[in-house]
Amino acid sequence: TIMPAPDLLEPYMPVCFAMDRIRRNHALEHATLQVLAARQPGIRLSGYSDLRGFWVYGEVSSEVLADAVQSALRRLQAGESNLAIHPHCGTNYAASGLLAGLAGWLSMLGSGSRLRDRLERLPLVVLAATLAFIVSQPLGLIIQKRLTTRSDPQGLYVLEVAQKAGNLPIHRVLTAN
Repeated sequence: TIMPAPDLLEPYMPVCFAMDRIRRNHALEHATLQVLAARQPGIRLSGYSDLRGFWVYGEVSSEVLADAVQSALRRLQAGESNLAIHPHCGTNYAASGLLAGLAGWLSMLGSGSRLRDRLERLPLVVLAATLAFIVSQPLGLIIQKRLTTRSDPQGLYVLEVAQKAGNLPIHRVLTAN
């Protein structure tokens, strides 16, 4: 008899499910922040996504936030995938930092151990890091689109929007599938 081939991805399915859920929550977080920014220009907010939903940090009422979350979800469901990509996402900063650091490190290879030799390389390091930073700008957006967000919310829905007790203005948005 022929034995069926084992599913090599089976052990990773819980991780894949979790990543997919975080990506959808991340997209909803971005869309929510963009909806709020369009409604209230100059508002200063940030967010953090996880498996259960996302956090919003900044001065916004629970009612205004809940309305923006629902609007963002409807717009994502309607296909406005551009809302899932945010220009100030940490993914952009991470991509820039990683590429600039790598370029700087590569520029220093073979520079020798003397301080003078290293200092002579400094202009090259600055140039390489700057070029890497410029190249990384579109790369961060591409990483968001293909890796850290998923603009199709599928069956995602909002369970709760609640402000957390304390001195800092923090809201928790809980989602479910």
